[in-house]
Amino acid sequence: MIETWILTNGERAISVEVEIARSWWARFKGLMLRAPLDEGRGLYLEKTNSIHMCFMRFAIDAVYFDGEGRVVKVVPHLAPWLGLSACLRAKGCLEMKAGEANRLGIQVGMVRAWK
Repeated sequence: MIETWILTNGERAISVEVEIARSWWARFKGLMLRAPLDEGRGLYLEKTNSIHMCFMRFAIDAVYFDGEGRVVKVVPHLAPWLGLSACLRAKGCLEMKAGEANRLGIQVGMVRAWK
């Protein structure tokens, strides 16, 4: 399922096309063994506050959201095979191509909304 998310800080808004990983298997698999995502796209792992980079073929950015849809942590450029990341306050994580969070201007404190 693909959704269009709007991330805003009250001054600017960013649009991101997001695939939702809801099942346990989809969350576990994440982006493993997949091709890199296009610009402006991401995979959101529901009910997740940590991710691993095992079997990943490319680096990613991780954007963590709390239960209110607020960005609580941004981790840039997690290396394939080596990376591990967590955020105890998070209720989900958006995985994006490395450098995408910076390119789009995603920052802690932004709030998620759906289009």
